[in-house]
Amino acid sequence: MHTGLGPHRRVSASSNTAETDPVDWEGHPVSCRDCPHELIRAEERCDLGRICVRDRRARRIDRFFAQNPKEADNYLDHPYFEARVLAAKYASIFLLPRLLHDPEPDVRAMVAHRLPANRVLELRQDPDRKVRMVVTQRVEGEALVSMFHDPDYWIRVVAARRVTPDVLPIAINDKDPQVRREVARRIKPEFLPGMMRDADSLVRVTVAERLEPAQLTPLVDDEDLRVRFAVAERGTPKALSKLIDDPDPEVRRIARERYEQT
Repeated sequence: MHTGLGPHRRVSASSNTAETDPVDWEGHPVSCRDCPHELIRAEERCDLGRICVRDRRARRIDRFFAQNPKEADNYLDHPYFEARVLAAKYASIFLLPRLLHDPEPDVRAMVAHRLPANRVLELRQDPDRKVRMVVTQRVEGEALVSMFHDPDYWIRVVAARRVTPDVLPIAINDKDPQVRREVARRIKPEFLPGMMRDADSLVRVTVAERLEPAQLTPLVDDEDLRVRFAVAERGTPKALSKLIDDPDPEVRRIARERYEQT
């Protein structure tokens, strides 16, 4: 298999460079005269400048494989990363394991998307976050739980969105507040009191919106008015009595209105 392109060879297929004539991934003009797909051309399953596997534009390569999916197997070793990515999209899944260690992360991400989830477990430690993200969106059970150890906070957020609520207590103290916010949204109610003093105010707001009214009283002195407002909207008379003189006028208003109705 080719070792891939160095940084100076990685040509973006989405380049906005104007092209009068189609060019290949190395910038050379594309011609049908030396194309190996004579039969495909004769059957009008390719079209220079629109449906062409030799073109550097990903859209044109994709159209070629969509029209000729059986050809994809033959392009998994192509030196152009876009050709390998799109070949992996259409090729037989039985040929994809050899691309698990492709030097291009877009190729590995496509492989992670297509192979059965139990075949991509090794990509949980992939150096590229986009690959690990695909894995996180696909694996289940213990493999998904292991993604809470990922260094990328957004991967941990996705893990928090996908695991069963039973697992979420392990992420209560995650170092990133966005992960903890997701945990607060989904964790079982009995664990919410343990998050009432979270350092992030939005985590505490989420907790205040989910706790039972009788559990809200400890939050009446929260430093964030959004937390206290949530308590004023849902709290018991005991909590409301502590908020009717709150320094924030909106918190005072809703607390007094509700307290007078009790």
